[in-house]
Amino acid sequence: MTVNLLDFDLEGLTAFCEQLGEKRFRAVQLFRWIHQKGASRFDEMSDLAKSLREKLPSVCSISGLPVLSRQDSADGTIKWLFDVGDGNAVETVFIPEDDRGTLCVSSQAGCAVGCRFCSTGHQGFSRNLTTGEILAQLWHAEHFLRQHLKSSERVVTNVVMMGMGEPLQNYSALVPALRAMLDDHGYGLSRRRVTVSTSGVVPMIDRLAKDCPVALAVSLHAPNDQLRDVLVPINRKYPIAELLDACLRYLPAAPRDFITFEYCMLDGVNDQPEHAAQLLDLVRHHGGQGVPCKFNLIPFNPFPDSGLKCSPRPVVQAFARTLSEAGIVTTVRKTRGDDIDAACGQLAGDVMDRTQVARRIAAAQPIRFVHPAKE
Repeated sequence: MTVNLLDFDLEGLTAFCEQLGEKRFRAVQLFRWIHQKGASRFDEMSDLAKSLREKLPSVCSISGLPVLSRQDSADGTIKWLFDVGDGNAVETVFIPEDDRGTLCVSSQAGCAVGCRFCSTGHQGFSRNLTTGEILAQLWHAEHFLRQHLKSSERVVTNVVMMGMGEPLQNYSALVPALRAMLDDHGYGLSRRRVTVSTSGVVPMIDRLAKDCPVALAVSLHAPNDQLRDVLVPINRKYPIAELLDACLRYLPAAPRDFITFEYCMLDGVNDQPEHAAQLLDLVRHHGGQGVPCKFNLIPFNPFPDSGLKCSPRPVVQAFARTLSEAGIVTTVRKTRGDDIDAACGQLAGDVMDRTQVARRIAAAQPIRFVHPAKE
């Protein structure tokens, strides 16, 4: 089996080229051809020595992911379903806006965290994606869109690791992929425009701060441990206080001076005035200094068997107003691509569940309104 060059960041590709007796500048040339120009054949790479072009096909390849389907939303959102083998498929979503083009990338086939409001979590978990499978989503989308839009300029300006999976539970594959996205010889994205979203894997937040600090988004979704234990089960291992401590440790290395907290609005579950008040208390006073942050309120996108409903619009607006009037930057995420099931929390793909996550969620008790703990 030949090596897939999409599995390498530039340092990894340099080491591979050195094994072939080639100098670093050859790795830079290869990296540019692959990521900046979207080349998949070595005979396209006109500035490589002919002898190298002839040698490479016998030892390596540039192998993207087979596209099982592509769906185009009325609002311009595009969703791809990629085959990652063994009965598994992952979804990737491109969201065009006036000032940016955002790609939502998957990191796992399924997800083992099992958040109650997430369609991916209900699918269960099969395996981690490789670095090449993570990067192949960006590689395909960027160069498809350039051809589709007849553009010579970068189309994907922002990447959010918010697709299927918990990125920080696939850390060893994630970091080289992030480095390729940031590399000026690759996609040249700024750290501010690459976001890793996590449900709260505390030790890996600390490692990311040292290894590759990009923008951090934390899926909070509840203001107290009692409720978050139900909605985001990883909270039982890393409760809110530990998670917020990790956020404070991350900030000195972060490209932004705040943490984004994502909060899915669930009717009668986490959307009451008491919850907003407790959130404010958390972010203002935790650690004696508070946590610099912004809130991104996400209208819940219903899916079968969730047993949950989206908070009514007036409730979402009142919740947002409470946070905003207290001086916390708060946005309500605009739903995009919901006509093709490409909105937040709807990505499900096709997963051969190896963990019985789906069975455990199905057996769980219905979620009822949980009052914040009284002071």
